[in-house]
Amino acid sequence: MSNPIHTSLNNIPYGILLLDTEGYIQHCNTAVTTLTGYNNAELKDKSLKIFYPNTDDDVKINYELEQARKLKQFVSEGWRLKKDKSNFWAEFTLSPCYDEKNKHTGYHCTILDRTQKKQEELKLRKSEEQFRHLVEGVENYSIFMLDTEGIIVTWNEGAKRITGYSTAEAIGKHFSIFYTSEDLKKGKPEIELSTAVNTGKYEEEGWRVRRNGTLFWGNIVLTALYNEENKLIGFSKVQLDLTERRESETQLRQSEERYRSLVEQVRDYAIFILDEKGRIASWNEGAKRIKGYTAEETIGKYFSIFYTDEDIMMGKPAMELRTARQTGKYEEEGWRKKKDGSLFWANVVLTAIYNHDGVHIGFSKVTRDLTERKEAERELHASNDRLRQLANELQATNKQLTNINQELEQFTSIVSHDLQEPIRTIRSFLDLIDIKIDDKQYDELKVYIGKSLNAAARMKELIISLLNYSQLSKTELEKSTISTENLINEVLQNLKGAIETIQPEITVDSKVEMITGDPVQLRQLLQNLLSNALKFTNAKHPKIKITCIEQDGVVKFSVSDNGIGINEDDKHKVFEIFRRLSNSKGYPGTGIGLAICKKIVERHKGTIWLESEPKKGTTFYFTINPKDYLETA
Repeated sequence: MSNPIHTSLNNIPYGILLLDTEGYIQHCNTAVTTLTGYNNAELKDKSLKIFYPNTDDDVKINYELEQARKLKQFVSEGWRLKKDKSNFWAEFTLSPCYDEKNKHTGYHCTILDRTQKKQEELKLRKSEEQFRHLVEGVENYSIFMLDTEGIIVTWNEGAKRITGYSTAEAIGKHFSIFYTSEDLKKGKPEIELSTAVNTGKYEEEGWRVRRNGTLFWGNIVLTALYNEENKLIGFSKVQLDLTERRESETQLRQSEERYRSLVEQVRDYAIFILDEKGRIASWNEGAKRIKGYTAEETIGKYFSIFYTDEDIMMGKPAMELRTARQTGKYEEEGWRKKKDGSLFWANVVLTAIYNHDGVHIGFSKVTRDLTERKEAERELHASNDRLRQLANELQATNKQLTNINQELEQFTSIVSHDLQEPIRTIRSFLDLIDIKIDDKQYDELKVYIGKSLNAAARMKELIISLLNYSQLSKTELEKSTISTENLINEVLQNLKGAIETIQPEITVDSKVEMITGDPVQLRQLLQNLLSNALKFTNAKHPKIKITCIEQDGVVKFSVSDNGIGINEDDKHKVFEIFRRLSNSKGYPGTGIGLAICKKIVERHKGTIWLESEPKKGTTFYFTINPKDYLETA
């Protein structure tokens, strides 16, 4: 019978995994099968590692499960593997599950295919970054136009912010108002205009003067502008205030020297400085030992060189910088990449650094290699996996031995009576024969002999049935394609004598032409069920119906009668060996027939069950699975 919770999960359009407390998959819905190609049986008791491209991702999975327990939910994104080994970009959301007593019972994992969204996001991010750089440039630069003589004709907000002049104060003035007296004496404004005309552009960094007389360090680009007739019509001037950067660089340089002298020789930790944009500004021996890069190979590069391709695609380096800026610090454990491309499991602490004025000037980054510790954890996890598998095997073996032991105990207790009872009867009646012969009472002799023969016949039937049951598992199954019609007709012919005596109304409704199985055992199976129906059917108006249909990939038989039926409390007992629910002489039997039926069905990878109501009849159902049977027979 299907689990209603599992059935409802199949109606959800996105992937759902149910995990046990150790993170092993217990169930998946149909959306997971559609997305990954794995069915529920293939994922049962598997780790989430089956979806991860990196074989060393046990550590990462355990970390994510720990975070889900701690934070109540953990979302991760990255490339995952389908059954056919193709990649898809997935969003995994892990949430812990608890029962009504708040006991942790496992995890709920939602899988969303974000491949198309990720591709669109990457395109959008690239476009956004380009746009952001453009906008940031406009906000940080003073951009204005000069006429051919150097007179200011336009003004923007950036110019106002940097120089302190309003639009009204600037327009109409010569741009030399921003130059120091030393530069004016040297004729620097005229030299710059002349150079721009001759070469198309003039660019430099130097001191400039604000409206209030203070100096700022500016980056200046002066560009000559021409119309369609190649006539000079003026100049564009772009000016950036680099004073804070220059001061920050000076302070950072001084700080680096002190910092470097302190941490350069530390070997157990990678300790280095990033500037405010995330570019590496210092390097120590520990960083060289852990990551494999020399100082010359790293300084000036963006720190994302240590991140996996997945992390870079997710924008993880930039996210860490943002978090450190917003909260003061970012800390995590995760995979990082060495120079040779190999991965190591790192503990990372990224801290924002500010100068004395509270201006952000960069970050410090401390990285510790935890690979050896994680290797030990991985070995422990692998050992636990092996123990788990061994425990499951032992449990299965123990269950099998328990069943066998119970069956043997039942056999011993029941057979000790049933096999001896006919013998006692024979002996009793033979003793009476002896007595009657002595008393010359020959008239009753024939009756006693008849009863002795009946008891002996029942003993023979019981022993033959018992032998049939014990030999079922030892006999190798035969793989054959059988006509369903012929199978049913043979069984009816074998029971012809009983059918003619009882004269039931028999209906056969078969929708299946051919089935696959062992002909002898299937004939015995159907014959036992039909014999049972003949025995227990309604004495006045006996009716029996045999059906055969194909349902959900299996062949399903049913044999129905309208007889005495079975009580609800006795239904689970009918397939037990030597179990007879009626001891009436009107319903003789050995109590082995239905046990034989159950064993035959199980050997054909099927299921047998019954539906019954007292005084209204019983229907026995059984299925056989041709596909599984052919694979294992």
